[in-house]
Amino acid sequence: MSLPTIFDRLRLPVIGAPLFIVSNPQLVIAQCTSGMVGSFPALNARPQSQLDEWLHEITEALAAHDRDHPDAPAAPFAVNQIVHRSNGRFEEDMTTCAKWKVPIVITSLGARAELNQAVHGWGGITLHDIIDDRFARKAIEKGADGLIAVAAGAGGHAGRWSPFALVQEIRAWFDGPLALSGSIATGRSILAAQAMGADLAYIGSPFIATDEARASEDYKRGIVEGTAKDIVYSNLFTGVHGNYLRGSIEKAGLDPDRLPESSAEAMSFGGADGAKAWKDIWGSGQGIGAVDRIQPAADLIARWSEEYRAGKTALCG
Repeated sequence: MSLPTIFDRLRLPVIGAPLFIVSNPQLVIAQCTSGMVGSFPALNARPQSQLDEWLHEITEALAAHDRDHPDAPAAPFAVNQIVHRSNGRFEEDMTTCAKWKVPIVITSLGARAELNQAVHGWGGITLHDIIDDRFARKAIEKGADGLIAVAAGAGGHAGRWSPFALVQEIRAWFDGPLALSGSIATGRSILAAQAMGADLAYIGSPFIATDEARASEDYKRGIVEGTAKDIVYSNLFTGVHGNYLRGSIEKAGLDPDRLPESSAEAMSFGGADGAKAWKDIWGSGQGIGAVDRIQPAADLIARWSEEYRAGKTALCG
């Protein structure tokens, strides 16, 4: 199955993962004008009224880019909605997204048929992130247009399964839009994601180390200096298993090698000993060994584009 026409403007088959706290309009605009989908969590806009301001800013900036660059129009953007009951802003945020007719809505931590119907009503599409085949089937049954397979090694809330296993199980029954997440940080790995059956790569952690990202300099340096061995998988901080930078856990006074388990029902964004997930305990995927500098997002994407094209030439001639 071919991708929906909403993806026709992509110059690189990538969706920028919505990074809690970190993603902002400047990063989204840089991603979209560089030819890939940019995204941000609705909850990053605080107070709730700021979401309207952010969507106005992004919409106007992309329209201006299209007027000035008719031969290289911007890619669409996406907003991430947390569907879990802990999100008290869900209804208000959906109303704001409807006002701006957000092109792509990424849903996490739950699937709702009424959300999919609402997005379809204004002409958008929905992509639901999942960590296994069971959740993938539920998402499609409830009307999601596509899936984001979050495999082992992805940043933030991540799954445990190999991307090979996860993609092949989904592709056995689903031929719709499929993005793959998990340690993708080079143009070659974007191509590899497509080779194993995904349509798009879903990339987050490398964007933390960009000029536009709303992250502290210590966080950005942690991404640049870190490698796969610096990633710790734990459910302590939010009740859901995720990958975090070892150094941030140590800085919070905790032993990364002796973290207790947390209840999957907790879903509290407060962590142990006052440390808060995402703010103090920094999310990161295992692919950060490929990140060697802090740079503008456009430069990072340009490098991936060159690597992607070189890889295709090497494989296909």
